[in-house]
Order: sequence, then structure tokens, then C-alpha cells
Amino acid sequence: MRVDLFDFDLPESSIALRPVEPRDVARLLVVRPEIGLEDLFVRDLPDLLQPGDVLVLNNTKVIPSRLYGLRVREETAARVEIMLHKREGADRWRAFARPAKKLNIGDRIRFGDDSESTACELVRLDAEVEEKGEGGDVALRFSFAGAFLDEAIARLGELPLPPYIAGKRATDDRDRNDYQTVYAQDEGAVAAPTAGLHFTEDLFRRLDERGITRQFVTLHVGAGTFLPVKADDTNEHRMHAEWGSVSAETAQALNEARARGGRIVAVGTTSLRLLESAAQDDGTIAPFSGDTAIFITPGYRFRAVDVLMTNFHLPRSTLFMLVSAFAGLECMKAAYAHAVETGYRFYSYGDASLLFRR
Repeated sequence: MRVDLFDFDLPESSIALRPVEPRDVARLLVVRPEIGLEDLFVRDLPDLLQPGDVLVLNNTKVIPSRLYGLRVREETAARVEIMLHKREGADRWRAFARPAKKLNIGDRIRFGDDSESTACELVRLDAEVEEKGEGGDVALRFSFAGAFLDEAIARLGELPLPPYIAGKRATDDRDRNDYQTVYAQDEGAVAAPTAGLHFTEDLFRRLDERGITRQFVTLHVGAGTFLPVKADDTNEHRMHAEWGSVSAETAQALNEARARGGRIVAVGTTSLRLLESAAQDDGTIAPFSGDTAIFITPGYRFRAVDVLMTNFHLPRSTLFMLVSAFAGLECMKAAYAHAVETGYRFYSYGDASLLFRR
């Protein structure tokens, strides 16, 4: 499909730079294809679902994955910014480098402050460039591995706010809480599963009282989620792989819930993409552990997910393509036009939508 079919006008004033407080008072646009739009709030979610429905939430935890380093090459040095996006081993990460043109295979990058005492080895971290790909993509082999590397990244890294926020203000201590879900557990994401940012313990309590259960999956969101689609046709776009896991226990619980007539409600496009990657042709969800690069555009046949809760996405993005596949392109264009006109807040810290499958 032509990528320009997924374009729309979005004023800068629609982009949220901070979340609302408390989280569940964010607005919620309910989209029922062929029925219409309804303006509500996230706190209304229990009344929009039915007893027996199951929420599926992504429990990944964002790590401080933006690193600033110094490329060291013989007598010369150059400053580079590294954005980790996918772990490939105990001491190896794929990353986006900026400016990538300053890096060659075999170069070493030093992170941390050389002037600090060497009493703590983790004040410095080295990496070697092992591969270079397209679009600034590089593979880095670090001087630490496992938990020691995790600790070094936590010490030296910066929380990776999306560029449409980071370009307007600096990251601060408040973001360390705001940019994590209340149920974040498994470290490894470099971007938050933002639909989950709206949940509070009080909202979970009310969902429990309504008889709506929840299951957790893990998809470590990569920085590729921020990349624009540069191709003119969707067939020419390449998705970056992300690692995900659906346990046998979760798969069984979801299959049993659906057999009883319950609906699978994906909280976020990350949960949906993982569930659809794990789904069989008959809609049964199987245990899953590994990479997924699933790219969902209109014409895709959904097998696992009945309802999707998600934030508002960028024009021409793979995520707007996904929601258009789920609820219909014309339906979503109308929904987004309504959202802009009525003051919904867009992107990671913005409001949410609840989409019922076409």
C-alpha cells in the first residue's frame, strides 16, 4: 500500500510533553467501527469491557539506553550518541549511532568519565564496533557482560524519551517514574509500552471487581518504534526485530478465557504484535520466545486480539498502519481527525483510544 495513505495533519500543540495525573484520568476515545465514536476517560474502562474479558499487558521495563561516548581511533577522537535497541548477547547490543559516519568497524567507543577515580571500574565502559548496517544501525561488543554490563548502562545511560518529547525539553527525574508502567518488571526495553502508562492500582482494583482478569507478556520495545517509514510503499519497509515472550501458562489462560466466551484485550500495540506472532491459524495462542518483526497493515487477518487499547500515533507510522488494519483506515482517519479537533493529547504521554476490531 502507498505510505501516503496513512498521512494526516497533526498540529504541534497536540503533542503531550507530560502525562496527566492521576494516570487514569487521561481521555479515552472509544472507536466502534460502523457504530461511531465516544469520548470517555481511561477510568471508564471497566464499564466498557465484560466479565470474562482478559487484559494482556506488556511488563517490559525501560532501561536508560541512551549513551554518550567518545570514539577513540589512534590520535583522533569524536563524540557519538548511542541508542541501544536490541540485546543480542551477554555483552552485545544492536544500537543506532549518531553520527554513524564517524564510526568504522573495529573502532572503540569509551563511555564514562576518564577523570573519575578508577576505584570503581563501572565509571567507564568500552565497546567495539563489530558491524555497521543501514540507517545508523551498529552492533557493539562491550567490555562488560551480563549483570555487570546492566549496572554500567544503568549508571552511565540516560532515559530515552521519544524524539518528539526530547526535542522539546530535557529528560528529568520525574520522567523516571512517568515513563514506566506501574507493573514494569522485566528490564530490556528502550521505549515504554505507552498504553500501559494509564493504569493505576485503583483502576486494576475496579477491573478485578468487574471480573476482568489480566495476563502479562514481555516484548522488549526497541528504538525502531520511533523510526519513520521512509519508503513510498509498505512492501518496501523493513521492521526491526524485537524480542518477546509468551509463557505456556499465559497462553493456556488466554485460550481458556476465549473458549469461555471472553475477549482478548491487548493493552498496547506491543502486546498485540506479540500475541499475533504467537497465534496459530485457528486463533489458538501458543507459547512463544524469540524475535518478532511482524508488520501489520490493512488486509492482515487478526487471529488473537479482539479489542485494542492504544495511544495516538504518528502520521505515516507503522503503528498508525496497525490500528488502521484493526479498525479500518477510513474509520481511523475519522477518529484521528475527531481527536485533533476535540483536543486529545497525542503520543507517549498523551491520551488513549479503545478500538473494537472491525
